[in-house]
Parts: sequence; C-alpha cells; structure tokens
Amino acid sequence: MLLVYHFLRFAFLLIVRISAQASPFSKYTISAPGINASFIPYGARITNLYVNDKDGNAQDVVLGYDDGMQYLQDTESVHTYLGPIVGRYANRIKNGTFTIQGVTSHILENEHNGENTLHGGIAGYDQRDWTVVSQNATTITFSLLDQAFEGFPGTIITYATYTVSPNQWTSRLVSIPLDEPTPIMLANHVYWNLGAFVSPEATTVLNDTLHMPYAARAIQIDNIEVPTGGLEIVNGTFLDFTSPMQIGHNISNAHQCGFNCTSYDNAFILDRPRYSSPEATDLSVLTMSSNATGIQLDIRTNQQSLQIYSCNNMNRTIPVKSSQQHGSKTTYVEQYGCVVIETQQWIDGINYPEWGQDQYQIYTVDSEPAVVFAQYDFSVIAA
Repeated sequence: MLLVYHFLRFAFLLIVRISAQASPFSKYTISAPGINASFIPYGARITNLYVNDKDGNAQDVVLGYDDGMQYLQDTESVHTYLGPIVGRYANRIKNGTFTIQGVTSHILENEHNGENTLHGGIAGYDQRDWTVVSQNATTITFSLLDQAFEGFPGTIITYATYTVSPNQWTSRLVSIPLDEPTPIMLANHVYWNLGAFVSPEATTVLNDTLHMPYAARAIQIDNIEVPTGGLEIVNGTFLDFTSPMQIGHNISNAHQCGFNCTSYDNAFILDRPRYSSPEATDLSVLTMSSNATGIQLDIRTNQQSLQIYSCNNMNRTIPVKSSQQHGSKTTYVEQYGCVVIETQQWIDGINYPEWGQDQYQIYTVDSEPAVVFAQYDFSVIAA
C-alpha cells in the first residue's frame, strides 16, 4: 500500500510539473495602497504580504519561502502547510470517518500513525495545482475541480478569490457540490508574524497582543488533538483571550495541544453578541498587534470558530524569507516564531451532530454553496 501511495504521489507531482499552464510555483502579485500580496497556484497559497509599519516601511508579515519550488520540498519533508488553502475538510477528522445520510466515508488517515485525518488527507488542497481563472491589478481568482479527492464523496468545484484594497486583504472561498452530499470546510492556513522579524523581540510572537472578544468557549480535545465532544468555558484559564493578552503571558500553562506539548493549538468558538447573528461579518472577531512594528491585524469572518496555533513545532530549521532578514546573520523560524489563524467551522463537527453544525458543514446539490469569507484589515497601533 505504501509503495502504491509513493508511486501515485510521484505521478501526481510529475503531472503538476509538466502542466501546460504556467508553473504552479510562479508568483502572481496584486496590490493596492498600503498592501501588496503574492500567491502561487500550488495550494492557491499566499507567499508574501507586505503592509506598512509604524514608520511607513513595508513589512512582509506572513511566513513562506523565497523560491516557489521550496513549497514542494516542504510538502515532501516537514509538511508545514505554509500559506495554502486546506481542505476538502480542514483540521482533524476522528478515525478519518464520517457518515452522511446513512453513507459512511473513510478518508485515509495521515496523522498520529493512522489515528485521524488532517487537512483533507494525504494529498489535500494544499498540494493541488489550482487554475488561475482571472486576475487584474487588485484581485486574483483560482479554481479547483475536486473529483472525490482522497475518498470524499462526490465532486465539488471551488473558487478562491483574493482581493486587496487599501490596507485590506479579503479572501472568499466558494465551494459548489455537483452531485453527492458532502462535508466541506475550507480554511486559509496562513502563518503570521506581525513583527516581521525586525528585531530580536520580533523573532517570536510571545510579546504580540491577541484579543478574541467573542471566544468565550473552546472545543475540548484529547492528547492527539481530536475533539472529544466536550466544550469548555475559557474564563479565567490560559485559553482566555476575551480581553487583550500577550500570547506568551500564559503559554507556560498551555498544555491542551496534544501529547507533551506546551503551546496553543486550540479551536475557539465564536459566540457573537445577542443582537448579531452566527455568521455576521460586521464585527472584528480577532485583533492582534506587534509592538515591534506597530502593525495591527483585525479579522472579520462568517465562520464560527478560530483555530489558533502558536508554532510550537518550529525549531530553527526553516529560514525566514529574504524580505524578513534584517541583520547580517540569517534568521531562522524558532519555536513560537509565528501564529496560525484558521477561520473555520467547529472542527470535526460532522462527527458530533449534537453540536448543530450540519447546516454549516454538509452541502448538497440543492443547498447553498459553502462560503468562507475572511477579511484582514491592517492598521498601526497608537504610539
């Protein structure tokens, strides 16, 4: 079975490389006042995002590689999921199985020695060569036809549109089922460092301030980070970011992130205010800022959960991009050198119908499309 997998992986990568369209590792750049963003078709992935700091200098605030081919090498080695869309189902599925309308599907497990599926299986959306269908100075659209990839039921087509406007990046992911009922939960898997590695302080995000005013609950997980079905109140715990808090303030107590782990890798539930709605996009659900650069990020989304991962597994083996090298010595990404923010629905909600997530995670040919809207606003914090 393993030999077959490696053969199929080689064949897939060969097809990607000889594709008739432009290289899947070539950059496409869009820009607007105060912002400049680059993407590659491999995973419909963001590779660079420049915004202005407190001194008016453009800083690249997302992690990645200088050479597009390095993303392929990353996939074949450490597989960090730097910057792509993950799917067809983001995050984890317990035992790689789920049942929809009496039909059970099994997706090959690719994490924890076969205990669960992560980010869509062995070859998820992050490894697919998306097609560029439209581009102008401020927007680009990719598409992907998923013909039952990895054993997910049915065929779906997804359009990913990225747009920049002054000091703002907007991501819209629209997925349409074409035949069978299927779970759909996509997410942008962006690694952030708002400090852009400009100083020793900014080589980690521990001093950055994080605020999630509506994240009053979190999903309980076991020691391989799979939901148990339980939900918990975060008030007074290390998970409490309902008031602004430095990421490193309580991280020494953050042990709910898998076996023998000290970090954040948790799914926070967004309980919007009483007179709002579950999918309202008029409120900032997350604010994060760095004193090193003065850059502040505000996120608005229609999703009902945020997965926060504070890069516990980074270990100074990945160099930061040339745009983020600010000294005479090469800077490498160290533990806690970044934070991933995934806007998504409740993880593994397809296996917990009591959560009431089916309408947000299971789609059919006669349902509305699955839409993930996320808007990233950049500003400078007051001096």
